[in-house]
Amino acid sequence: MLLVALFDTLFRAYNWILVARFLLTWLPNVDYYHPVVRFLHKATDPLVRLFRGIIPPYGQIDLSPIILFLVLRLVYPLLRGLLIQLVLMF
Repeated sequence: MLLVALFDTLFRAYNWILVARFLLTWLPNVDYYHPVVRFLHKATDPLVRLFRGIIPPYGQIDLSPIILFLVLRLVYPLLRGLLIQLVLMF
C-alpha cells in the first residue's frame, strides 16, 4: 500500500502545481524567467498542451489547466483503483 500512498501524494502535489500555474495567469507582470514559474510550466506543459486546443485562451487567461484539472479528477479514482488491484495481486 506504500505504492498507493506515493501515488496519492504525487497526484495531490501535481494538482497543487496545476492550481499554481492557473493562478499565475491571473497575475499581471509575471516574470516567466523566474525559476519557480519555469518549474511550474515545465512540470505541467506536456499535459496542458493536450487540452489547449479544446478551449482557446480567454484574453490572457489560459483555461486549459482547468480542463486538465477536471479530467485528472475524473480519471484519478480509476487509476487508483487499478493500482490497488495490482498491489493486491502481488
